[in-house]
Amino acid sequence: MTDTIFSKIIKREIPADIVYEDDQCLAFRDVNPQAPVHILIIPKVAIPRLADAEESHQNLLGHLLLAASKIAEQEGCGDAFRLVINNGEKVGQTVFHLHVHILAGRGFGWPPG
Repeated sequence: MTDTIFSKIIKREIPADIVYEDDQCLAFRDVNPQAPVHILIIPKVAIPRLADAEESHQNLLGHLLLAASKIAEQEGCGDAFRLVINNGEKVGQTVFHLHVHILAGRGFGWPPG
């Protein structure tokens, strides 16, 4: 897999407003926020899309969701936030390194698209 902007953030080659980090993931504020709180959580393992995840990634995927909840609480929006994972260019994925969007701080409609 080629380097992405996210892998460069993990390696600290590109600056980011990091709000959370542990041994498995890194979270930072989106540079083009779609809500008052818009944070991206990325695994430190390079997985291009959710559809590319394997059985061996099961614990990591669960870890990303638990980290999202922890980060939302830390940001003061633990009782009302939305998680989004885009899988593929046709649905808006622009960086092919799996990432979870935490969106909060405003109302959201349904359906989301």
